[in-house]
Amino acid sequence: MEKKKILVIDDDSLMRDFLLETLTRMNFSVTTAVDGRSGIEEFKKDSYDLVLSDIRMPDISGMEVLKHVKEADSDKAVIMMTAYGTIDNAVEAMKQGAVDYITKPFSADSIEMAVKKVFKYINLEEENRILRKEIDGIYGFDQIIGKSTKMKKIFEVLETVSKSSATVFIQGPSGTGKELVARAIHYNSPRFGKPFIKTNCAALPEGLMESELFGHEKGAFTGALKTRKGRFEVADGGTLLLDEVTEMRPALQAKLLRVLQEKEFERVGDHMSIPVDVRIIATTNRDIKEEIRKETFREDLYYRLNVIPIILPSLMERKKDIPLLVDHFISKYNKEHGREIQGINDDSMEFLMRLDWPGNVRELENRVERAVIMCKGDKLGISNFVFEDEEFDYFKSYESEDTNITLYEMEKQLIFKTLSTLENNRTKTAETLGISVRTLRNKLNEYKSKNEIDPALMSSL
Repeated sequence: MEKKKILVIDDDSLMRDFLLETLTRMNFSVTTAVDGRSGIEEFKKDSYDLVLSDIRMPDISGMEVLKHVKEADSDKAVIMMTAYGTIDNAVEAMKQGAVDYITKPFSADSIEMAVKKVFKYINLEEENRILRKEIDGIYGFDQIIGKSTKMKKIFEVLETVSKSSATVFIQGPSGTGKELVARAIHYNSPRFGKPFIKTNCAALPEGLMESELFGHEKGAFTGALKTRKGRFEVADGGTLLLDEVTEMRPALQAKLLRVLQEKEFERVGDHMSIPVDVRIIATTNRDIKEEIRKETFREDLYYRLNVIPIILPSLMERKKDIPLLVDHFISKYNKEHGREIQGINDDSMEFLMRLDWPGNVRELENRVERAVIMCKGDKLGISNFVFEDEEFDYFKSYESEDTNITLYEMEKQLIFKTLSTLENNRTKTAETLGISVRTLRNKLNEYKSKNEIDPALMSSL
């Protein structure tokens, strides 16, 4: 491991020698400079992890050194060394960006402690930068794929709303990515370092939902053996996702409305109000206006939640995004499953574009993952998206250009067409279709047994 580099700047030769010996013993690479001017010149020559500079020096002071270092690299760590009489200068240096100061005279233990503390801080900052980069990679807006007009408008809203703490209501059919959008909003907001707590209102038993949201006191009900924090309390300072909020019963909707209005709540079995700072993001796959009309969802709660509305389109409404999504998922699952699929052939993409996708993006993602895993060649073919255990009705939406055609006929015609194009080469045909040679042979034998293949063609294979 490469040694950390420290630049020591001090006009006192005894202090320079002392620091050189002490820091070298700590396994640092140390360079010394006799005054501020030479220190600045040394700083220009190399990349240092830490600068130690005396404040009071002739010609160029330590404050000027600090200013130069910070102008060159605002993140560079600087420790100022000062005599007792210039502590005020050291405090000013902290305001100008120094990470610490140490008062002369000091012991070897004192300087070791100060340097270790600074490098611990530097390492923590680096870990935070790496973590932020990973978070951006997982939850960045670039993970929400789409270039269609509707998606572009949604991106514009997301970029703006993520910077605020406003309540967001995300609507859209199942599988459109509502939770992905909610996470992206949180992790790109000022609250990204705080908790992101998800609550699926449809999955929680009705009798436990109030306790899950607001917590309970010991003895509040049978089985409440100890005091427990609810999701609101756990999410304090961060974001609470109320997934499928329209599944919440009316009585609990009233309590949720109060929390949104008063920014405080009470645990079950207690009358003491607990203040809370939580950003709410709610989602639903239902027609919210219809739920209000049926009086299953409170209209006043809807207006409280609907401060920033985001309506996600179905995949049918953004079919132009399918090629982008397919490429994204192929790349994702190549990495996850150790595959090297190079893409998808044109016939397969046309096939995917014709489907209805009732499960939306989630269904497309599942199909691409399954295709990547099962593919025998280096490109995905139609057969990788069609499996024997599936209902034929799913594929009725795939039609030929001139007439309705069954999946069986479509597959057969595609095989014959590909064989013809590749001069009856079975190996190349199988690779092009994304199936094994054995599967191709079995299908050809099936066509032969049904007298659906020219014997001359079969004999030439």
